[in-house]
Amino acid sequence: MASVFEEKNISKAIMRVGLPAMLGQLTTLIYNIADTFFVSLTKEPATIAAVTLCAPILLIIMSIACIFGMGGSSVIARLLGEEKKEESGAIMNFCVYAMAIAGIITLAMGLVFLQPLAQISGADADNIIYTCDYLKWIFIGALFIMLANGFVHLFRSVGLIKESTIGLVLGNVINMALDYVFIAILGWGTAGAALATSLGFVCASIYYIGCMIREEHKGNPLLPLTPKHFSPNPAMIRNVVSIGIPGALITVLMSVSNIVLNNYISIYGSDAVASYGIAYKLDMIPILLSVGLSQGVAPLVGYYYGGNKKKKMTDIVKYTVLYGILMGAVFTAAFVFFGKTLASIFLQDDALIEQTGYFLKILCLSAPMLGVINMMTSYFQALGKAVKSLTITALRNAVLFIPGVMILNHFWKLNGVIAAQPVVETILTIICIFMYIRDIKSSVIFDK
Repeated sequence: MASVFEEKNISKAIMRVGLPAMLGQLTTLIYNIADTFFVSLTKEPATIAAVTLCAPILLIIMSIACIFGMGGSSVIARLLGEEKKEESGAIMNFCVYAMAIAGIITLAMGLVFLQPLAQISGADADNIIYTCDYLKWIFIGALFIMLANGFVHLFRSVGLIKESTIGLVLGNVINMALDYVFIAILGWGTAGAALATSLGFVCASIYYIGCMIREEHKGNPLLPLTPKHFSPNPAMIRNVVSIGIPGALITVLMSVSNIVLNNYISIYGSDAVASYGIAYKLDMIPILLSVGLSQGVAPLVGYYYGGNKKKKMTDIVKYTVLYGILMGAVFTAAFVFFGKTLASIFLQDDALIEQTGYFLKILCLSAPMLGVINMMTSYFQALGKAVKSLTITALRNAVLFIPGVMILNHFWKLNGVIAAQPVVETILTIICIFMYIRDIKSSVIFDK
């Protein structure tokens, strides 16, 4: 960890932590696209729509892991910058057991309220059976979904960057392999897709726990796993949760906005939901790569902040934003020119292919702006300024987005609903720039 944090070449430091995180996000994206691809083999728009409608629920489950994964990683990185290893290990142990308890509670609650949750997600008579089939297996795997997602952040914060990426890739590769078996061979449809997802997270969780056991046997104070180290106190819980809950609300608000969006799109039928679902999955390529890059460098930002190294911190932020903008511009150009070609991989109907390609051209207009928005979100989380991070997300997914969907739907119907994303993110990029400039000018940390 120290070798990465003490890397003098800023670009090299960003790549060392950013590329593994981007690789992990890329495999997550590939498994999401694989889910859609294999489900699309049924040639039934209702099944594709069901997978799209369930995505926000899966995100909410992951967001609960963020309370302890992202909250814990932010606290741990700053403590390591202050050279407090024992305290960092205590935070790690608390977060692991807290995620396990939350996962068990989510499993029970999800199965009890399965049908109402499917209806809230926007399921109708055409796809509610498929939606419930998917959600059932997702809730059964909730414990492992939480552990695997939380471990990704926690491992990065203590320097296990390679292990963090291996676990993420392992789970996604197993998921894709099982997608083929359960859907293409056994014909289990949406239930098979959800079961594959849950089993992928089971395997990732087992790998991460094995890594912790290995590190504990080596005497690594940063990764204690045994229950005897579980000794949370009010201050520890408050420090983690004060960062984690706003971090979790980021994903929750994203899920709420997606549910609202799905409900508006569903007004125009399952074909529209299916087209949007595929366009959005493709647009997730630049989104997740941008998220991976910004989350990957977050421990660096937190470490330098904890060590009072303002110059290095601001350089990391500046270069990461620049790389994110360039990456987004490349994907915008690719989707504008090859949108219909990419849509044809998942669809056979010419009208749906045309509609999906058109949706993708609109959605991808915001890709360059993700470099600013996602980095600013991670920047404020890394510094422990969770309220500012939450403010960005609240603006993005509630204050601006939900009214934007309603207003644009009123004037331009389906086209307006799809255009809400680039319109909102253009406005938000300007706001993020002003927030960052103001924060840097008011900062009280100084270079060592």
